[in-house]
Amino acid sequence: MRTGALQALIFDVDGTLADTEAVHLAAFNQAFAELGMDWVWSEALYTELLTISGGKERIRHYWDQVNPGVKVLDAQALQDRIGRIHDLKTAAYESAVNSGAVALRPGVLKLMDEALAAGVQLAIATTTSPVNIAALLRHAIGDDWRMNFTAIGDASTAPIKKPHPQVYLQMLQALQLPAGACLAFEDSSNGLRAATAAGLATIVTPNGFTAHHDFTGALKVVPDLSQVSLEQLRQWHAQGRA
Repeated sequence: MRTGALQALIFDVDGTLADTEAVHLAAFNQAFAELGMDWVWSEALYTELLTISGGKERIRHYWDQVNPGVKVLDAQALQDRIGRIHDLKTAAYESAVNSGAVALRPGVLKLMDEALAAGVQLAIATTTSPVNIAALLRHAIGDDWRMNFTAIGDASTAPIKKPHPQVYLQMLQALQLPAGACLAFEDSSNGLRAATAAGLATIVTPNGFTAHHDFTGALKVVPDLSQVSLEQLRQWHAQGRA
C-alpha cells in the first residue's frame, strides 16, 4: 500500500455504529426501578449526562448532583452500589439488543465490508463495556464479529475516558500505524476531542443526542455513512493530510 494511504478505520460504538443511546437510557431507568430507587432520567437529562463519558462515571456524576454537599462516609459502599446499578443496566441493555431493539446506523456495515475487501483494517475505540460491544455486534454481524477487527479498545482496556485520547492511542499502537494513516469515526464532541488529541482526522456522524455539540476540528460532519464510500474516505483523508 502506498505511503500516506488510508490503512485503517477506527470506530466509536455508542451513537456512531448504532443509535444506542435511547436504549441505554431505558436500561438505566430499568435498573433504577429494579433497585427501588426514585431516579428517573428523562431524555433531556440524559442528553446532558452524556457529556460525562462512561456509564459508572455518569451514575456517580448524577449522585453528586442530587446529593450536593453530602460527604461520602463509605466510599467503597457507594462504589459497590454504583457497580450494582451498572450491572443491572448492562443486563437490561444486552437483553434489549438481543431482542432487536438496536440496528447499525445506515451505511456502517456496507463501509466496513468495503474496507475489509480492500485490505483496510478496522478497529474499535470506545468507552463502553466489552459486554455492550459484543451484544451489539454479535446481533448485527454474527458470532464471528471479532474477526472483522484488528484491535478493540473499550472501558476495560482504557480506564481514562474520552475526551482523553487514551483509547485511541492504544488502538494506534495495536494497529502499529501512525495517526496519519487512519480515520476515526465519532458522534460526540468528547469523542471528537479524544480522536483529534491522538492526531486522528475524524468523521463525525451526529445523532439526536449529540446534534447540538460543537464539532469544530472534524474533517467532515455528515448525517450518516449511507452516502459515504471507501473511495470518498480516501479522498477526504488525502485532503486532510494535504
